[in-house]
Amino acid sequence: MAGKALQLDTIAYNAKRRRVWHKGRKLDMCAAEATASLLQAEENFSACLARMDALIFKPLLQSEPSDQKGKENFKLFLLLNDQFQALWNLTEENYRIVKQKCSTSESFCIQDIYIVWKGDLFLSLYIRYFVTFANYVVVHGFEHATKSKSEAWKHHKTVLKQFLTDFTSETSMSLALYTVLHKPIRDHVEQYILLLNKLNEVLKEGSEKDIVTSAVKEYVKLKSFISQVLDEACFTKTLWKSLGYKFTDMLCVPERRLLEDSKNLPISANTNRSDRILLFDDVLVLIQGNSFQSFDLKLVWVDETCREKSAPGPYGLRIITPEETFVLTAKDPQMKAVWQWKLNQAIRQALNGKRDFPLWGKTGEGTEPSSCRFFTYVFRLESKFKSASYEGEWQWGKPHGKGTLKWRDGRNHVGDFKEGLEHGFGICLVPRRSEDRYDCYKCHWYEGKMRGYGICEYGNDMVYKGYFKDDVRQGFGILENLSAEHPFKYTGQWENDKKNGYGVWEDKDRGERYIGTWLDDHRHGQGIVVTQSGVCYQRTFHADKMVGSGILLLEDDSVYEGNFTQDLTFVGKGKLSFANGFILEGTFTNKSGQGLQTQGILNTSNEQLDERITKAQLGLKEFPVEKRWKGIYDQFLEFIHSGCKEEMEESFTGFHIQTSKELRKSQEYLFCQRGSEDVSWKTEDILEELVQHHELGSLQSYLEKALKSSLHPLGKLLKALTIAFQATYSGIGANRHLLTMAQEEVKYYAKKIWEFYQGLLHLALEQKGQLPVKCVDGEVSDQRAYSVVLPLILPCFYPELFMLYMLYHEREDDLYCQGIVDLSLFPDIKLLEFLDVQKHLWPLKDLTLTTNQRRSLIKDKCFLSATECLQKLITTVDPREKLLILQKTYEEIESTVSRVVEKDYKLPMDDLLPLLMYVVSRAKIQHLGAEIHLIRDLMDPTNQGGLYDFLLTALESCYEHIQKMRLHQRENCHVVHTS
Repeated sequence: MAGKALQLDTIAYNAKRRRVWHKGRKLDMCAAEATASLLQAEENFSACLARMDALIFKPLLQSEPSDQKGKENFKLFLLLNDQFQALWNLTEENYRIVKQKCSTSESFCIQDIYIVWKGDLFLSLYIRYFVTFANYVVVHGFEHATKSKSEAWKHHKTVLKQFLTDFTSETSMSLALYTVLHKPIRDHVEQYILLLNKLNEVLKEGSEKDIVTSAVKEYVKLKSFISQVLDEACFTKTLWKSLGYKFTDMLCVPERRLLEDSKNLPISANTNRSDRILLFDDVLVLIQGNSFQSFDLKLVWVDETCREKSAPGPYGLRIITPEETFVLTAKDPQMKAVWQWKLNQAIRQALNGKRDFPLWGKTGEGTEPSSCRFFTYVFRLESKFKSASYEGEWQWGKPHGKGTLKWRDGRNHVGDFKEGLEHGFGICLVPRRSEDRYDCYKCHWYEGKMRGYGICEYGNDMVYKGYFKDDVRQGFGILENLSAEHPFKYTGQWENDKKNGYGVWEDKDRGERYIGTWLDDHRHGQGIVVTQSGVCYQRTFHADKMVGSGILLLEDDSVYEGNFTQDLTFVGKGKLSFANGFILEGTFTNKSGQGLQTQGILNTSNEQLDERITKAQLGLKEFPVEKRWKGIYDQFLEFIHSGCKEEMEESFTGFHIQTSKELRKSQEYLFCQRGSEDVSWKTEDILEELVQHHELGSLQSYLEKALKSSLHPLGKLLKALTIAFQATYSGIGANRHLLTMAQEEVKYYAKKIWEFYQGLLHLALEQKGQLPVKCVDGEVSDQRAYSVVLPLILPCFYPELFMLYMLYHEREDDLYCQGIVDLSLFPDIKLLEFLDVQKHLWPLKDLTLTTNQRRSLIKDKCFLSATECLQKLITTVDPREKLLILQKTYEEIESTVSRVVEKDYKLPMDDLLPLLMYVVSRAKIQHLGAEIHLIRDLMDPTNQGGLYDFLLTALESCYEHIQKMRLHQRENCHVVHTS
């Protein structure tokens, strides 16, 4: 610690000194006389050091004590000897250089004066010597040394007394040794000051004079430092002498110095908790009877604004430590001010890891210790952190900032703290008792408890991604078992750490998915089960068991209504409707070895089962769309209500992060840098920009960027909804009986996103002091959601949604495709004729002939531009763009006809349908039925009844007509085969 005591002014002085050495200006005669005086002083001092070495250091080092205390002191004396030898060597070197210069004819330059040229080295060695000397004094080193009973020491005592000029029969040998080992050295420092002052007087104004002036100041500081070091050592030595062995054995450390004692400067602690208060340079000690408490100064804060009831009077200082807070009370403001100053200076120096130079002076005045610190501490009192070690940032006695907590049982928490509690992002490891594995929580904390979004990687290979509250899973979350045994995935609502509310469970072993309600980790209430084989059923569940009757939709379009077991065996009363229209109603039994048996009535009067049964849509009444995924919406709503505080953004809206590594990176992004996106999505920037987009085009452009960004709250909301949608309807969940459920869910997403946009806009206007826009009615709001938001979010859900449309319209699309195949066999002219297109509308000029080619055999040439235009229908997912393509196709047909008749021609419905059917047959669009109905269901409501609606109806008529053509062909073939 002593070697680091030089302050910045010493370093600055040396830097300034070196800048002028190259000038090498010569000294005049007066300066040379000062140098001669220095030579004589160094010669005398060197001789004195030689006598000290021969008569004191060498004899005392001859025999090592045998007792433990003596051995410890002997080691300190060895260190003192090392510092003494270094000081002596430097003095000898300085003497040799000065003598060599004096004996030659060369003129002196200021760099020849070693105590200036290498002033920092001189200062450092003197400081180290006196600090080590003071350490030896503190532990009563000289007293122990002079009590030696060795024969060598007894023989040497007589010789030594002759050297000790201060020794008399009244003084002790130890005091004489103390004096002779510091006084000559201390006096020599004063000689340096006198010589340098003398040199400074004869130098002319300039760089050399400035350097010598700075050197004088540093040696004056050294003189003050030596005095203070010796005073502190004697003060501390007296304390150890007055205290009992119990205290000295535990508190006495050679480097420790007493700075203040309540016996000298009265001050008391509240509630009579101490008899005596001791301030050291590293700890604050409170002594009560035979016990004491010590507080590391690095973790002590002094609050001067103490006005607590526990403080008897206005002159109190509140002392704050990691686990205790108490008040020191002085009798008057002067005593309070002195204690406060000394405490703050001691704390500041302890935090800096070095004492000031000098110890008490202008260097440290006016600088308060920082309230923010970094330190390691082990909690010992009863609390949630008992026995835990905390390493990290502190503020006013509490963990605050970044830090790491480690418990003895293996628990570990790394993250953000606020006012002594986990608050913000953190990673917590919790050991599993029965296994050598850990649960790893990467989550947000709020006032000491998990709250907000997090990812937990359990030691049993399960992973939870979702929201927490009060240390338990609460709100929307995903639990997935990644192990090879019994893999599953649950996506849905949690309450009190259990599955509660609406959720989706996928059992990968059984190949089935449950969509429905839960209670305390059990399927409870209405539920839909979809299997990998395509079977789908809806039942009521109670504690995981099916109760009551249900509806079972089989893959062959048969429908069973009644009671059935979990392995889908019919039992009890029920009705089985076959795809061919037959209905079997009665009682079903399934005896072992006898198969399925029934007693009932078979009705064969129906020719075909009603489509309302075969395409029944499940879950619409049982799971109202506004009650699905409430946990996702609640988090975003809470984020808006919180004022969109940036530090809580990831806690509320973090579901766009799906891996723990991304979550950690997200935190680094959130608090350090904002990523590489072109657009700034800081919360304040978002709110600032929101109010700038009033026009529809500008708003659509802004929302498109926001929804595509993983950093914008609306983009994060969309990501969470996409995850929920895919968990329900992708893979096993791709079942035609869930189409309407999925379709209304996507529409509701658009509505909620628009609501949240309105909420953000309202907040932005409020923060700018503007009046929020008046709320529009629900119908207008829904219209905005469908016209503005729905087209922007549809691409996220389109793959799963369109698959459901394809499955729903599979039978119709098969008929349509067969009809298209049949029509594709016709050449253009034959097809136009077959479809009853009026001949004057045929574009015969487009039928360019090649050699040996007949016009009647040419295919795929008529209305080619319209055909190619309609084929673009499958290249976009946006219903608006699909309708525009349909309009463009209509315009291309009209344009071709106008060219044929050589005038503007507006197609009546009678002419449009055959021509459009021709274009549809040539475009050969797969799954046209799915395309038409998706457009119909998701188109902007404002387009209903207009041109787009008319064209879509015309396209639908063509689609149905082509199906009927194929169906009639099948029926005719069936009649022929029958006859």
